[in-house]
Amino acid sequence: MDIKPRTLQWQDAYKLMVGSILPRPIAFVSSLDEGGNANLAPYSFFTAICADPMLVCFSPMRKGKDGSKKDTLTNIENTKEFVINIVSEEFVDKMNNCAIEYESGVDEFEQVGLTKKESVTVKPPGVSESKVQLECVLHEVLHFGDHPGAGSLVIGKVECVRIDNELYYDGKIDSEKLKPVGRLAGQMYTKPLSDSFELIRKR
Repeated sequence: MDIKPRTLQWQDAYKLMVGSILPRPIAFVSSLDEGGNANLAPYSFFTAICADPMLVCFSPMRKGKDGSKKDTLTNIENTKEFVINIVSEEFVDKMNNCAIEYESGVDEFEQVGLTKKESVTVKPPGVSESKVQLECVLHEVLHFGDHPGAGSLVIGKVECVRIDNELYYDGKIDSEKLKPVGRLAGQMYTKPLSDSFELIRKR
């Protein structure tokens, strides 16, 4: 079967993307609006870019109803700072509750019962329950339309990586102790380490 995206409604193109690009890590992004109100929201279009400079990116899509920007994007454009909190099994339900579309200015930390953690290099707080936080300043943001189904690419420069002591060893992170959670299609999530295997790269 060959499907050309231009022949599809954006909702159907989206289903093909999330059903084939998986599992996807989750960027649980905390930010502040210009009034200092905290915002917390998950995004599964998220990956690393490079190590020097240390850059990461995530892609917030436009709202499906009217194509308006999500609060996270507006906050980052205005304040130039954010924190990506890595999601572990222990608080995945609370993360999911942050996907509810609250009114602007509502503090999702308070709504779902997560704890703010003062950041070292940026103003937005991290999630205390998260075992790894990437404190970022905005490097660049690219926009790809302003209609429902369109989105933006937010590139952040990591200023500080905060890691729970129990995870850190020999300059690395113990991913088994991190217990990361990944996103699949629909309502499905995955524990990517539950059935992992080793494959040595040939040289």
